[in-house]
Amino acid sequence: MPPKIQQPQKIVYPLGVKDISDDLGVDELVRRLKTCAQSFQSMNQDDDNKNYVILAIHLAQEAFLEHSSKDVRLLIACCIADVFRVYAPDAPYKDPEHLKAIFIFLIHQLRGLEDPKDPAFKRYFYLLENLAWVKSFNICIELDDNQEIFCQLFKLLFKIVNDDHSTKVKNFMLDMMCPLISEADSVSQELLDVILSNIIEPRKTQNKNAYNLAKDLLKRTAPTIEPYIQAFFNNSLILGKAPDTDIGKHLYDLIYELNSISPSVLLAVLPQLEFKLKSNDEKERLDVTRLLARMFSDKDSELAVQHQSLWNCFLGRFNDISVAVRTRCVQYSMHFLLNHPELTKDITEQLKLRQHDPEETVRYEVVMAIVSAAKKDFSSVSEELLTFVKERTLDKKFKIRKEALLGLSVIYKQCMTTGGLSKQTVDCVSWIKNKVLHVYYQTALEDRLLVERILHTCLVPYQLDTEDRMKKLLQLYSTVDDHAVKAFNELLKCQNIVRSHVRSLLELIGDESNEEKEKNMTQKIAVLASVLCIKKSLPEPVKTQEFIKKFVTTLQMDKRLMSQMEVIMKHDCSCKEAEESVREILKKLGNPVMTNVFYMTVKKMLERVAPVMIDRAAIEVLIDLVSKMLSDIREDDLETCKPERGLKLLYTLSWVFPGAFQCRDIYSRFLQFLQLGDELAAEMTLQIFANIGSKLEFDQPETSVILVPILKRFASEGSMKQAKYAVRCLVTICRDRYMIFEHSLEELKKHLTLESTYFCTALVSVGHIAYYCPDLFGSQMKNIVSKVVVKDLLMQDRDNQRSDGDGWCSEDELSDETKAKIEGMKLMVRWLLGLKTSTNSAISSLKLLTTVILHDGDLMEKGKIAIAEKSWLRYMAGCCILKLCQEPTYSDILTPEQFNTVARLLNDECKDVRDRFSQKLHKGLISLKLPLDFMAIFALAGNESTKDLRTQLTHNLQANVNKRRDYLKQHSVTNDKIFQFLPDYVLPYAIHLLAHDPVYKKYDNVKTLQSIKECLWFLMEPLMMNNENYSFGFFKKLLENIKQTKDAQNPADEMQNMKLYAVCDLALSIVLSKTTNFVLVEHPVEPKLPSKLFTDVDRTHANTKTYLPAELTVNPPKVLNKLTYTVLTPTRLMQTFL
Repeated sequence: MPPKIQQPQKIVYPLGVKDISDDLGVDELVRRLKTCAQSFQSMNQDDDNKNYVILAIHLAQEAFLEHSSKDVRLLIACCIADVFRVYAPDAPYKDPEHLKAIFIFLIHQLRGLEDPKDPAFKRYFYLLENLAWVKSFNICIELDDNQEIFCQLFKLLFKIVNDDHSTKVKNFMLDMMCPLISEADSVSQELLDVILSNIIEPRKTQNKNAYNLAKDLLKRTAPTIEPYIQAFFNNSLILGKAPDTDIGKHLYDLIYELNSISPSVLLAVLPQLEFKLKSNDEKERLDVTRLLARMFSDKDSELAVQHQSLWNCFLGRFNDISVAVRTRCVQYSMHFLLNHPELTKDITEQLKLRQHDPEETVRYEVVMAIVSAAKKDFSSVSEELLTFVKERTLDKKFKIRKEALLGLSVIYKQCMTTGGLSKQTVDCVSWIKNKVLHVYYQTALEDRLLVERILHTCLVPYQLDTEDRMKKLLQLYSTVDDHAVKAFNELLKCQNIVRSHVRSLLELIGDESNEEKEKNMTQKIAVLASVLCIKKSLPEPVKTQEFIKKFVTTLQMDKRLMSQMEVIMKHDCSCKEAEESVREILKKLGNPVMTNVFYMTVKKMLERVAPVMIDRAAIEVLIDLVSKMLSDIREDDLETCKPERGLKLLYTLSWVFPGAFQCRDIYSRFLQFLQLGDELAAEMTLQIFANIGSKLEFDQPETSVILVPILKRFASEGSMKQAKYAVRCLVTICRDRYMIFEHSLEELKKHLTLESTYFCTALVSVGHIAYYCPDLFGSQMKNIVSKVVVKDLLMQDRDNQRSDGDGWCSEDELSDETKAKIEGMKLMVRWLLGLKTSTNSAISSLKLLTTVILHDGDLMEKGKIAIAEKSWLRYMAGCCILKLCQEPTYSDILTPEQFNTVARLLNDECKDVRDRFSQKLHKGLISLKLPLDFMAIFALAGNESTKDLRTQLTHNLQANVNKRRDYLKQHSVTNDKIFQFLPDYVLPYAIHLLAHDPVYKKYDNVKTLQSIKECLWFLMEPLMMNNENYSFGFFKKLLENIKQTKDAQNPADEMQNMKLYAVCDLALSIVLSKTTNFVLVEHPVEPKLPSKLFTDVDRTHANTKTYLPAELTVNPPKVLNKLTYTVLTPTRLMQTFL
């Protein structure tokens, strides 16, 4: 502190001011200082104030500056501040040390500004105002250690500024601080640190007022402070001499804040960041990338335009070697899309590459960035960007597929619930619903469960009221593509299967009537729980089984919980009841957290079985909407909906939720549909009645009385489809089938003539009556088949010879006679399928159908049938044989010659025949209704020249191979029956089929053998390739066995046997040339060859002769000579192929 000043002259006090000395009492001293302060306040610079210089010096003595009284110090400060004002610009204080002490004293007094509620605040404010207005602290600029004073001042002001301060106070603070920078000769690094530390964390958050004060200070002093900031960053970024302070540790945060506050101060700094972006230090690149991402993406930022080179360098970081850097770039993409449409093109190009990034985290962030942007502002996302998300729905990682699918669904929901959308926006998201439903074709259960959840939360939100929910459902079903419709139907079907499993489980738990059942309860519950897992209704089968058992135990102990489950499972459960019951059940299962696996497992099960979308009220609304559509009365949001889809939706729902349809009002509405005169409406309504009519005769006899005559009329005078469904309805509804059909059959017989308009309708109805009632009208049906169908219809060509045309035509273009012949063949098949074991009649029928194919569709070979109609007749004859052979009794009596004949339809000259026949073949095989030998027909697809059809056949064959392998995995099959399902065992059938190719005349014909080799490889490729359990030994042994047999059709025909052996050698050459893992295994049981095709294996000799011409011979690899056999047990045999 300054020394006491000797005063040779007497102190002159203003008028009314008494002597002031430090030995006065505090109260008295305060009174005298107040009077003195008032006197100084009233003085002006223009007045002659020289007399008070000594007083000014006196008041600045150490005794007053360090007085113990706060009030004394405050009044002294106010007096000194006025002294600076009155004597400005020449203060009476000349000694530098004294001046420093005075300003440090003033700084300490300014701390009183901290509390505006302090009674003395007005004096503190006066002090601040005086110092700021006069710029008193500018005097310090001339002092050597001015920066120390400024640092203390700035620290104090940043510390005390708060929310209670008025704008005026804050402005006076700035007025006092700004000149100390703008008018100073330099700004020290310490002062710079004091200022800058308040614009970065943690102080930025901890003291918003200090941040705002520093921000305003920087804005006002930008031109002056800029070179010091640049020098600071030059030292820190280029020279690596960052100060060891908080500032030095937060350089990039500091740059960001400065850019948002005063971009001009960084004009020379930003270009330096380009070098940092290319640093070898990953952390440094990451930090700079984060900084620039924030700066470039900020709203209203123009940096990308102003610093094009830096922007391009930043874009390069999207392809950085570091995963963290690439991830950070992608994460900020959302902000670019939202805030800078002009940069969308650049960002889109980078995201296009990154959506295929090898690192799943990056791909995940791409999805999240695009989806997040679209949720906040759909217009910010282009259609191309949505396509990227669409592609990620097929990502190999479920985490990414899930976010992509959920994101798209939420976007779709937002857009569809927003009114007044433009057509462009609607078109932009219209594909999403299709894409979501298409995912249900995926085999992964987690994907399918996700689609089910999305259906109920986004596509058709269950929270909507019934009318709005049904409008959404109808709109969805009417506007999706055919594949999506199939997926939707499959979704409902799968949920219904799970529902039936759970319902069976509940029935088992609740059935206590039988003591024996009660004893085996635990075992049966375990079996049913296993079934739930095996049927793939829930993920993680092992855990699921345990938790289902636990849930069952909980149900047995808690009757209230059991009753809630029964409510959910009842056939007429309402959506509201289901929702409330689910909520009640989950409440009792613990906390709803991911770690509560029991809770999550039961929740997933309930999501699949609880009917939260469809109930009786919903069906009534849906029927009303469809009725309006049929009457061409459309609501605004259903303008694009087609009544056909509405009817199909009702049909699908009637199959899954029949209980929701079974009430008088709904029956009455459907009766009205039958009377509309709309053919399609009648067809669909008849199918619906077939699904829901099982209880109609009991529950609603009055409705049944009205319906049955209508059904009979459709059966006799409706279209062919109407007749089919009408008979099915009568079978479902009526208990006494004989009484119903006896009279109907007599009426139908009257129409069994070509002269009748309803000939085809009668054939359809009779065929279905024969199928559903095989034991009622046996003699009549046999007479109709033999006399009407075979003798009077199929063996007669009444029409005159028709001119030839194209090889195919639509079904509507067929002549009435040909249509009748087709329906006649179907009637014959339905009759046999109903009988199931009528082998004698089946033998005759198979012979007749095969003859139709052999005669090219013209059974009697009179030449009266047009080419297109012959194609249709060939095709239908083949379909009828396939249908008959789905019954084991009839497939057993199909001769090899007949099999070869029907197989040739896959090489028919008409592409439409090949295409349609292959579809029927695939349908029978994929459902496992046709025996394995029919899969050998696919071998003939090797001759297919049409690219798209060949591709489809390849896909169908692979699907059938996978289907049979999956079946063997999921079902326990005895060793003697494994060859009925094992897809590899199709090879003997294919070899026999190809060996009997009509074109194959001589066993060593090279051209024919090359064609056969193509066919063999077409069949064998899915059996050998991409199969980690492929067994070389199995195929080798199988082929060797065939070469030790003879053709069972004609064992004495040496040429035929040699053709058989040559095809075997071709197959073996394929095995040798395509195999990479030669492992020989010794089979405990010989592969069983089909006895219909081959004689018994001759063990007396080994047929080692090669029957192939030299150009087709493949020498076995030398590695075979070194191989040893390993034993393969029957169990391992099945595992080998699975």
